[in-house]
Amino acid sequence: MAEKVSSQMFPLLPLRGTLVFPYMVTPLEVGRRRSIEAIEQAVVGDGRIVLAAQHHVHTEEPQPDDIYKVGTLCEIKQLLKVPEGQVRVLVEGLARVTLEHVDDADGYYEAFITVVPEIDGEMTRLEREALVRSVREEFGKYVRLGKKIPAEVLMSVSGIEDPHRLADTIASQLLISFQEKQKLLEIFPVDQRLEAILGLLYREGEILSLEKSIQQRVRRQMEKAQREYYLREQIKAIQVELGERDEKGKTETEEMKERLQEAKLPKEAKAKVLHEIHRLERMPPMSAEATVVRNYIDWMLSLPWSKRTKDRLDLNMAEEILNEDHYGLEQVKERILEFLAVRQLTKNSKGPILCLVGPPGVGKTSLAQSVGKALNRNFARLSLGGVRDEAEIRGHRRTYIGSLPGRIIQTMRTVGTRNPVIVLDEIDKLASDFRGDPASALLEVLDPEQNNSFVDHYLEVPFDLSEVFFITTANVLHTIPPPLRDRMEVISIPGYTEYEKFEIAKRHLWPKQLKANGLKPEQIQISDNTIHKVISEYTKEAGVRTLERRLGTICRKVATEIVKGQITSARITVSNLHKYLGVRRYIPTAADKEDKVGVATGLAYTQVGGEILSIEVTVIEGKGKLTLTGQLGDVMRESAQAALSYVRSRAAELGIDPKFHESKDIHMHIPEGAVPKDGPSAGITIATALASALTNRPVRADVSMTGEITLRGRVLAVGGIKEKLLAAHRAGISRVLLPAENEKDLEEVPANVLSKLQITFVDHMDQVLAHALYLEPVDPEPPAFILPEAAQVADGSWMGEHEA
Repeated sequence: MAEKVSSQMFPLLPLRGTLVFPYMVTPLEVGRRRSIEAIEQAVVGDGRIVLAAQHHVHTEEPQPDDIYKVGTLCEIKQLLKVPEGQVRVLVEGLARVTLEHVDDADGYYEAFITVVPEIDGEMTRLEREALVRSVREEFGKYVRLGKKIPAEVLMSVSGIEDPHRLADTIASQLLISFQEKQKLLEIFPVDQRLEAILGLLYREGEILSLEKSIQQRVRRQMEKAQREYYLREQIKAIQVELGERDEKGKTETEEMKERLQEAKLPKEAKAKVLHEIHRLERMPPMSAEATVVRNYIDWMLSLPWSKRTKDRLDLNMAEEILNEDHYGLEQVKERILEFLAVRQLTKNSKGPILCLVGPPGVGKTSLAQSVGKALNRNFARLSLGGVRDEAEIRGHRRTYIGSLPGRIIQTMRTVGTRNPVIVLDEIDKLASDFRGDPASALLEVLDPEQNNSFVDHYLEVPFDLSEVFFITTANVLHTIPPPLRDRMEVISIPGYTEYEKFEIAKRHLWPKQLKANGLKPEQIQISDNTIHKVISEYTKEAGVRTLERRLGTICRKVATEIVKGQITSARITVSNLHKYLGVRRYIPTAADKEDKVGVATGLAYTQVGGEILSIEVTVIEGKGKLTLTGQLGDVMRESAQAALSYVRSRAAELGIDPKFHESKDIHMHIPEGAVPKDGPSAGITIATALASALTNRPVRADVSMTGEITLRGRVLAVGGIKEKLLAAHRAGISRVLLPAENEKDLEEVPANVLSKLQITFVDHMDQVLAHALYLEPVDPEPPAFILPEAAQVADGSWMGEHEA
């Protein structure tokens, strides 16, 4: 830090956009009244004046706080008054100074300063000499590259030995902003100042090199463009002589104007296109901007602003088409027919926005296709899976090279009408990153109240999407943002039952595979029992994709045998199915036929349908430890804790030792340990198995159950009732215990399934135990494994047969 010496008062001249370094002789032109007064006061005195830069160039009357606190003490060498009241002055920098405070004298500023002495820094002499050489060398490169600094300056710099003088001389010659020069002025140690100058020289040298390469490239491009323009003008003149086009090239623009009249654009869009056509007329035909404008006009004229198809409003025919293409899915078909009925009565063309939610393979996308067919509308599918860029939906602005409209507008151009059926597939798989959030961009598209004026960034004018029938598909709802989900009418499509899969296979999949593999019905036949076996033992899914692949495998193998001449026709039966599909992939789960202690049968819902779930509990001597196995999720583990707390609270009524939790260890296991399991619906099943194991009362084998349990023993409603009852029916279970709140869900269950099940509704755990447990306990089961006599030896130990 510099020591303060020689403090005194001097007139102050604020500088705008420039400053003066010590050792430098600089001409200045002064015009402000205060500045001229300060110069006159300095001339009257000893000719010395303080020069300091002001923070902002545009400040006309700077205040003391608007002036930097480090400036230069200068000596006025020459003064010349010019017309219009201005003064030209030649000043020489003497030393750096710090402005301690600034006073407002009579018509000018006066500064109390402290002169900053010249200090070297912490470098050694050799280090400073190396730094000086580097600065000289880089400054030489800078002068040669820039060619804006006279060569005499470089010669004068080479003769300067004093590092202080060298640093300030080079700093004054650098073509950098005055703010950066001010920073250099404020660095007092010369070592640090030289290092900062060297860094600026490196940076400016790189910039000058880049500028030079860019200028050379642009010059080459300009020469090429001029040559091409000259050649094209010659071609144009030849074409004019041949009468192939007129001199002004209006053929293209006139054609565009004719297309504009035919397109029947809205007023705002028409004005925009006309403006762009007029711009195109004034541009050179081969310029880059003309290509951009031409593409924009082409997009605008290609969109279906007024074209639409006539809806098929015949409800009976629409229903017939929907039933012909898809089996089941009554809720969706009913919603489509409702739309047609309302459309016929109101003449309102506003399209609904549906969201079909269901597991893969249940026919969401193909159902949307059938909707377009039933309505006699054009159909388009837009896959949103993995879309991360908001511009994919809203388009790019025309300022970007290669910009295009978003995929919504592109799809509208493809379908060619303003009232198509558009499927936004996999909307639950949208993603977002630094390029924006596509889900947020869809908020306007999928809002019936806003999408009549959807603005794509490329088009820059509103486009009406209100007549589009949007159908979105998703596998799950929870990944769709709530604001987007709120704009859609959600229709759930659960997995198909085995009976529904059979009907779909027989009516749709089997004929489709026969046609795809070139077979005729008389060449291959398959029995109903065989289709049932394929469904139950070779597929395990909610939809029918795997089922279709299995049927396709059968057809391909038969086609191969026919082509080889081995057979002329085939009949697929249960007995020869393994020949075509191999060993069965899945074994249908069957319920336990034997009443057991500590084993209860629950009902679970998965993405591929319903399943029965066997829950086993064993009680052993210990210290009250609860062990849960079977790859259980957090929710199921919490259900087990709640069930145990309920059983403890009812220990007296159940005849259990109230302190069993201190002397008994409880192990609960759910088989198929490799399969993750979670959810609250196994709560009452876990509690039943616990109560059975602790009271030694068997659980009825013909009873299955589902429901969530609370600490007070209440039984709460759960989901997937239809799938769970179908699983119970498949497993041969005759009685099912359901939460009373789920009684409304029986409407969705097929009547033939309900007729074979005895449904009991419960609202408390006491009722569950009364229906599921036998009244009396049984004796403990004997050991399941008895050592063979051959393996026993005299000392009480035993060994295997190979050791005996």
